[in-house]
Amino acid sequence: MKQWPEVALAEIAKPISRAVSVVAGESYRTIGVKWWGEGAYERETIDGSRTVAKTLSLVRKGDLIINKIWVRHGSTAIASQAVDGCAASGEFPTFGLNHHRVAPEWIHWQTKTRGFWSKCDALSQGSSGKNRIKPELFLTIRVPLPPLAEQRRVVARIEELAAQIHEARTLRHQAAEEAEALAGSSASKLFHDCREHQPIEAIADVRGGIQKGPHRAPGANPVRYLTVAHVHRNKIVTDSPRYFEVSPTELDRWRLLRGDVLIIEGNGSADQIGRTALFRGEIENCVHQNHVIRIRPDQQRVSSDFLNAFMNSPTGQAAVQRQSRTSSGLRSLSVGRIKSITVPVPPLPEQRRIVAELDALQAEVDALKRLQAETAAELDALLPAILDKAFKREL
Repeated sequence: MKQWPEVALAEIAKPISRAVSVVAGESYRTIGVKWWGEGAYERETIDGSRTVAKTLSLVRKGDLIINKIWVRHGSTAIASQAVDGCAASGEFPTFGLNHHRVAPEWIHWQTKTRGFWSKCDALSQGSSGKNRIKPELFLTIRVPLPPLAEQRRVVARIEELAAQIHEARTLRHQAAEEAEALAGSSASKLFHDCREHQPIEAIADVRGGIQKGPHRAPGANPVRYLTVAHVHRNKIVTDSPRYFEVSPTELDRWRLLRGDVLIIEGNGSADQIGRTALFRGEIENCVHQNHVIRIRPDQQRVSSDFLNAFMNSPTGQAAVQRQSRTSSGLRSLSVGRIKSITVPVPPLPEQRRIVAELDALQAEVDALKRLQAETAAELDALLPAILDKAFKREL
């Protein structure tokens, strides 16, 4: 099929400046342009005293705008209503489009293609400074340009398919969230049905970690230690190892054992406090720093898997958050606060049954998440393929 004629952007776009003087005490909405065709956005509102620029240029809906430094990374966009009236510095040249020849939406979708990014990148190589592109050089980029009616037809088709992709992605995401919520509610019910409850101090030994200091620089007895960054939700991360000096006596006292449950004491952040994971002996001769608290269950009364499952359940996390409240409004856990948390303690066979049921539920959730991730990757690849066909006159 015969391809559409191509024209240089200079034929359909002209540099435009709506200069406004910068005055201290006046507010200006600033603009940014995301990479890889992800659009323009409002960055922040600043006082005129915060910029050395004497003038800024107002951006209007439908303008073509670029970031001179990052245009090689697809930092090109058609301004939307959300950024109408924002002020751009000289680093963000704007261009007015000839609406008699080109629809803004036509250029909008082209700025999302790899072919357009490659053209921008080629023109940015070897430029002065930080590879800034000159506006007049940017305008030499050639783009396909069918008649307006054909542009609108193709744009309508692209938007129809893009909406379907968005809907499919949303449904997949919702399905994964619903499965996660179902697993959480099932766990809450299982723990709620347990009759006997005990404070953690009655069924486990709770101990804080080792305080780090200059004297612990690795020397003759370097030992691996776990930090807050290593303890994720229900997972111990073993990469990015850390070491500090620990005496043999300290190692005997603080060495982590298989089955220890680790919980983050936190730093005031509600999403970090109470993050819990089970240490399964991933590392030998390992200790934990003071912001990580170790719970060592009495295996004759409660299994480590059961306690870890409870602490990671919505019911357990709610109990943690209640205990972490302080009068100052910040959140904090301590050995004493953790000891007072009440946990269900059914007979060991019942604990094993509950853990097995929760593991089966989690396996189904994980399988759905893997499928969702695979589908998301396929959907991510679909739009670029559609755009490639669209601008080759194959859509």
